[in-house]
Amino acid sequence: MTMSSSLFSPPALQAMRQFYNSGVTKDHAFRKQQLLTLKKIIIQYEQEIYKALYTDLKRSKEETYATENGLLLAEINTALKNLHKWMCPRRTATNLVNLPSSSVIHYEPLGVVFIIAPWNYPLQLLLVPLAGAIAAGNCAVLKPSELAPATAEIIDKIVTEAFAPEYVKVIQGEGAEVVPQMISSFRFDHIFYTGSIPVGRSIYQMAAQELVPVTLELGGKSPAIIEADADINTSARRIVLGKFVNAGQTCIAPDYVLVHQHVYEKFIAALKHTLRQFYGSDPRQSDDYGRIINERRFNTLVQYLEEGDIVTGGETDREELYIAPTVLTNIIPDAAIMQEEIFGPILPILPFSNAEEALAVINKNPDPLSLYVFTSDRSKEAFWIRNIRFGSGCINNAVWQFANHHIPFGGIGNSGKGAYHGKHSFLTFSHAKPVMKTPVWFDPSIKYPPFGRKMKWFKRLIR
Repeated sequence: MTMSSSLFSPPALQAMRQFYNSGVTKDHAFRKQQLLTLKKIIIQYEQEIYKALYTDLKRSKEETYATENGLLLAEINTALKNLHKWMCPRRTATNLVNLPSSSVIHYEPLGVVFIIAPWNYPLQLLLVPLAGAIAAGNCAVLKPSELAPATAEIIDKIVTEAFAPEYVKVIQGEGAEVVPQMISSFRFDHIFYTGSIPVGRSIYQMAAQELVPVTLELGGKSPAIIEADADINTSARRIVLGKFVNAGQTCIAPDYVLVHQHVYEKFIAALKHTLRQFYGSDPRQSDDYGRIINERRFNTLVQYLEEGDIVTGGETDREELYIAPTVLTNIIPDAAIMQEEIFGPILPILPFSNAEEALAVINKNPDPLSLYVFTSDRSKEAFWIRNIRFGSGCINNAVWQFANHHIPFGGIGNSGKGAYHGKHSFLTFSHAKPVMKTPVWFDPSIKYPPFGRKMKWFKRLIR
């Protein structure tokens, strides 16, 4: 483990291929031990993880644990608990024409996989997929975001200490340079990317050159819908938490809120009250409120502030990269804030009078990563779920579906391809290899030529 894990080296990647081909990673005991090692070192470096995330994003320890290493440990524990069951071949049914054959699905690892993470949750969005890749028996190359350098360094340190370089390796550097170079010089067996839609599209195109399968966890404009019968105070609390955690830099955060006109003013008042309750009269002083990742992102967000009326918030400090939790109303027509993913602590509120009006707004940015509906009416729940195509969502909640490892997380269409979490991570990094076994003691002649006058039997058997 003395090799530097920061340098790109095609021979090092070939060494990973050779290590995978040795078959070592397919053993249950090996996979379990690697997961235990990862768990142990994440716990060991807990304080350094807190320090790194504070350096990069000014996150509190509590928020970091809830959104980063805590989620990661939960995923590892789930894999450890279920690994043997996930690995076992699964018997399945056999159709009539193939009886008395038996059918089994075997789960085998894909090989050497490439996992690319963004800067907003730089630890868990890299290492949660890694846990799934390890559980499935793969070798993995990790690319942390260079925009969160302190976290990238602690990840490099953790991986170098925990794993042999031919098994798991970290590659650092500018993503725009490193990622294309790696994809063009080595054929990975799967690429897992979390980040923006434009970069995801580019990675998809590069992977397609060698028919490399991909998982793309992208973004989009995730709407929240407040129906007239919603519990307004609870809705406000859950939306504020979902929107303003990590200073709004969350891919599944409510991007904008559509509020029924009958409760529009009441909901805005509840938002203002909740923001003060959560972050105080000056969120700049709150230990629970973070900062924007860099000045470039800060400048984009500040421009959004001019595209509507500020009803609360709006204060900024370039030196601190601080933007207060902000609520906007009366958004100008065709505003950029309603065409681009905000990815920051600015929340547009739009009134609607009927479902068709709300759908027209949502359909301007189709396939959102998430949908959040607040209502006490089951028929309204069903309407929104049926009429909007989205990746994942909640009824009367926001963002917490991500923490539920029993359900898959992923996008659809513009917001992504594929899913992971819990068993779904294992499946994403596995090939389901079906095998049908047929005995030799029964071999009816109907299956063989000549086929004349056998049509009626074919129609009975093949259906």
